[in-house]
Amino acid sequence: MIHVLAIITAKPGMRARILESFQANVPAVRAEAGCIAYEAVVDVDDAAPGFATFGPDAFVVVEKWESIEALQAHAVAPHLKAYAAKVRELTASRAIHVLQPA
Repeated sequence: MIHVLAIITAKPGMRARILESFQANVPAVRAEAGCIAYEAVVDVDDAAPGFATFGPDAFVVVEKWESIEALQAHAVAPHLKAYAAKVRELTASRAIHVLQPA
């Protein structure tokens, strides 16, 4: 199994617009062969002091894929490319971490 943490930072004030497009694309991604889990998460409101946060403009996509091949197919899926094009101008940065069980 492959785990992915995609840290997306929106341009100031644009996170909600990106998340709207993201949520519209979720059903297509979850229907892909090999997709086990795919969801966006944000910082907990009022987290206890000392916990790290990503901030108000960021969110993390938590993904699980059956194999690296399934992830590679996802990366070139037409619906993912369309989503990326739609949010490109709203995005400040992104970091994609591809992980495997230790």
